[in-house]
Amino acid sequence: MTIKSMSEIFYHPHLAMQHLRDEKLRGTGEVLVILALLALIPAVSLFIGTTQLGWSLTPGGDAIKLSLISALNSAIAFYLATCFALCLMGFTMHWMEKTYGGHASLERCMNLTLYTATPLLLAGFAGLYPMLWFCVAVGLVALVYSTWLLFTGVPIIMKIPEERGFLFCISILTVGLVLLVGLRSATVFLWSTTTPLVYVQ
Repeated sequence: MTIKSMSEIFYHPHLAMQHLRDEKLRGTGEVLVILALLALIPAVSLFIGTTQLGWSLTPGGDAIKLSLISALNSAIAFYLATCFALCLMGFTMHWMEKTYGGHASLERCMNLTLYTATPLLLAGFAGLYPMLWFCVAVGLVALVYSTWLLFTGVPIIMKIPEERGFLFCISILTVGLVLLVGLRSATVFLWSTTTPLVYVQ
């Protein structure tokens, strides 16, 4: 996997998925390294944004900054949660594929997870300007594109008909939604008990 092959998802997504299906993979280690590096983008961006500029709910509104320790704890937790969620999605995809007649290895499932999550991870740069409406808008655009990539890639990578691919994608999105709710609940629990957020003027 190269930067060039990953960049194809933005201008030739069908071709990128076909290349992913046909290329010889070197194992999940390479994917995990790239995933770990890309997962740094939203975590580091939010750390910088919340400590240097501060959160703001409205344009021109008062900015709320986090202390360095609080922001660092939040960034590390967010990074680990992102890596955990993406790895779990890859393993879940591999576990479910036989139900829908898929024939993809764990390596290909992890690659597909990485490919489809790339727009969301790159959207993490929005955290450098942590205005709520801006981050939500960028996140929604990235989410829509990632979802479209998933629906595009599953039938190609899994070598299954589009009808089964559609049902498979719905199952994957359901797992992702459950995982998101679980992570958000854990975040609220941690912020209210173990690692409360500390604000600075």
